[in-house]
Amino acid sequence: MSPWIKICGNTSLDDARIAADAGADAVGFVFAPSPRKVSAAQVKAIVSGLPASLEKIGVFVDASFEDLRATVRETELTGVQLHCATSQEMPARLRAEFGPALRILRVVHFGPDAATLAQSLAADPNVDATLVDSRTETAVGGTGTVFDWQAAREILFRNAVQRRLVVAGGLNPSNVAGAIQILRPWGVDVVSGVEAAPGRKDPAKVSEFIANARSADRK
Repeated sequence: MSPWIKICGNTSLDDARIAADAGADAVGFVFAPSPRKVSAAQVKAIVSGLPASLEKIGVFVDASFEDLRATVRETELTGVQLHCATSQEMPARLRAEFGPALRILRVVHFGPDAATLAQSLAADPNVDATLVDSRTETAVGGTGTVFDWQAAREILFRNAVQRRLVVAGGLNPSNVAGAIQILRPWGVDVVSGVEAAPGRKDPAKVSEFIANARSADRK
C-alpha cells in the first residue's frame, strides 16, 4: 500500500489541480504567516474547483476554536493541521463540532520530546494522524530542512503506519523514496520541495514527487 500524499502550500486553483491530476491524496492551504499564506476567500474559490475526492487540509498555527470553526465552514475544508501550542482539548472540540468527516492532524517537531508527544497524540481518539516536521528559528513548517531520519526511525517511527505518522521537512522528488524506505511512514507531506518559487508549484516536480512516493517500498 502506497503512502498518503499531501501537497501543501497551495495558493492557486491551477497548482491545486496539478496536485490532484498527479494523484495526490490531499492538498494543503496555509492560514498562518508565511510566503504561502492564503485567505479563506481564496481557498473557498479554489476548493470549489477541485474534485470532491481530494482532501483539502487547512494549516493553522495557534488558531482559536472560533477561527478554526469559521474557516472550515466558509471554505469547506475536509481537514485541519494544527501546529504549535494548540490546546489538547482542541481536537475534541473540533470532533464534536464537525464529526468524523473532518480529518484532524497534529504536528510535532523532531527533537528530544518528539517521541513522547507523538505517543500521546496516537492515543488521542480525536487525532487522525501526526505529522513529524523539522523546525528552524524562523519557521514552524515549510522549512526545506531534513531532520535525522535514521535517529527518527529508531526513536519515533516504529509502527508508523499503524500510528499514522506523516513525514515532512525537506522532502523533494529525489529523496522522498529514501525517506519512505527508511521511516516507513503512513504518509508524506511536501511544500518547498515541489515549488518553482514560494507559493508557486513546479508541475514536473509535483508529478515526479508523487510518482516516486507511490513506487517506493515501505514494507
